[in-house]
Amino acid sequence: MPANLTPQYHAAEEAFRNATTVEEKIAALEEMLAVIPKHKGTEKLQADIKRRLARLREEGQKKASLSRHDPFHVEKQGAGQVALVGYPNSGKSALVGVLTRARVKVADYPFTTTVPFSGMMPYEETYIQLVDTPPITAEGFPPGLAGLLRNADALLLVIDSCVGDCLDQLENSLRLLTERKIVRSEIPPGVRAVPPHRLIVVANKAEQPEGEENLSLLQELLPPHLEILPVSAATGLNLEQLKTRLFSALEVIRIFTRSPGKEPDLTRPFILPRGSNVLDLAGNIHKDFVKTLRGARIWGSARFPGQSVPKEYVLQDKDIVELLV
Repeated sequence: MPANLTPQYHAAEEAFRNATTVEEKIAALEEMLAVIPKHKGTEKLQADIKRRLARLREEGQKKASLSRHDPFHVEKQGAGQVALVGYPNSGKSALVGVLTRARVKVADYPFTTTVPFSGMMPYEETYIQLVDTPPITAEGFPPGLAGLLRNADALLLVIDSCVGDCLDQLENSLRLLTERKIVRSEIPPGVRAVPPHRLIVVANKAEQPEGEENLSLLQELLPPHLEILPVSAATGLNLEQLKTRLFSALEVIRIFTRSPGKEPDLTRPFILPRGSNVLDLAGNIHKDFVKTLRGARIWGSARFPGQSVPKEYVLQDKDIVELLV
């Protein structure tokens, strides 16, 4: 059967041939895998792409471990990793500083942030990792930034609502995130990207008169599935609402555990993807529990406190679970 490869595939293949770094080669292979026609005639080619991807990712990890410092590799921590993206002086660093209390460098001149910097934002019983990144421009991303953004669990796009080019900031930022395949509606297996519902857009400095005037214009430019939240790092406007939106975008649940006859520890939840079941929790605690697990008792989403449920029972946020092994 002929492969019938598309122009999009050939463009991605050309990008792979022209790539000069491991990250660029990985991104091009991921795009080839995403756009290749899925039928019997391309099965061997798909397998070859997957093998090359695995080899390059392993090579990239080895280089990162051998290198004394890879500034664009930020190890994930907490309930999830949210990368902030935006133009120079949009207020990304100020937001990270006020939300995490991390000692970020904030200045009035552009390009203050030259390498990624992370801090932990407290949210109820857990923490969310916020990563401040070097600014983008209409021309594109700093080298290495696209890979960091693709690996993030969610993105926070920060727009300076007070400047005259705020509409250009929004339009160009969304265009770049889409063109670089960082945000994509369909994410094939093995491809790194962020789905659109995990992109949060905020209009920073909204406490100023210019910000209030521009807010409605920014909202009109947004695609229908997105909503812009006015915030202020200076006054704290809507920052609590922003925390809730970021947690929701991560699509995770917090699960507390208890031992028979003891009170649960409500300070250190297990973090699981939304839709996880009792068996998933058991494997997260200890792999041996998966073999011996009989079920669980649930407080929270169950019909009554302490209800016995099977190991396939789907957990809900803030459930308390006692495993039966």
